[in-house]
Amino acid sequence: MSESTDAAACGRRGGRTVSKSTPDEVMELACGLPLTRSVLRSVVADATPGQLGVLADLFRAENASRTESRRARLIRNAGFPCVKGFDGYDWGMASFPADWGREQLMDLGFVDRAEDLVLYGDVGCGKTHMAIATGMLACERGMPVRFFTASSLVMRLRRARDENRLDAELRAIGRARLLVIDELGYLPIDIDGARLLFQVVADSYEKRSVVFTTNLEFGRWGEVFGDGDMAAAVIDRIVHHGRIVRFRGESYRNSHSLMR
Repeated sequence: MSESTDAAACGRRGGRTVSKSTPDEVMELACGLPLTRSVLRSVVADATPGQLGVLADLFRAENASRTESRRARLIRNAGFPCVKGFDGYDWGMASFPADWGREQLMDLGFVDRAEDLVLYGDVGCGKTHMAIATGMLACERGMPVRFFTASSLVMRLRRARDENRLDAELRAIGRARLLVIDELGYLPIDIDGARLLFQVVADSYEKRSVVFTTNLEFGRWGEVFGDGDMAAAVIDRIVHHGRIVRFRGESYRNSHSLMR
């Protein structure tokens, strides 16, 4: 191929534009792909500019496809009850701590630091929506997430224990970087279930972030765990590396109800 012909091929190939890339850029794009590095390095070293462009475009497309597949898999495995994001979210009912707010929530730095969040307040004010949207955002950024209601988590753990696979279930939950426990306190939990729930919280301490949604202030968490000392131990862990976002206002479901 002549120099002029190759230069033209570098710009367009088969009716489409081909990117211009250096050997180092191509190697970098292939970094996460299952390719033999020595073979690829040899091919890249002998490639023309047009061939480098084709390789770069191929690797970019493959990386984009893998990223999207991973995102979809993380969202599917998280167990969200529905898909919710922050677009159109009503922030007016959420009150953040003075030194921590919406920007810090959405940059997910608290997940990197294994810090906890308690979304506390009135029913229907957007606590679960915020928890799901935060989890979705984490999945979008490649973080494993698990979502449970408190009652469904207890039932899952109880079933795993009865089937002699509790350790395996705890390990599976422990692979998440963000764990959401929704509706804590909405349904009663017996002391046996409370101990199982405590085990998850204790195992998560300083290892992964836990987001709780609840309509109960800390002083009433003893009602959930059926044991004041156990509740105090949970609260102590949350308060050490955690924050509270408070919700106040009229229930969104009531204000948008057809029965008015």
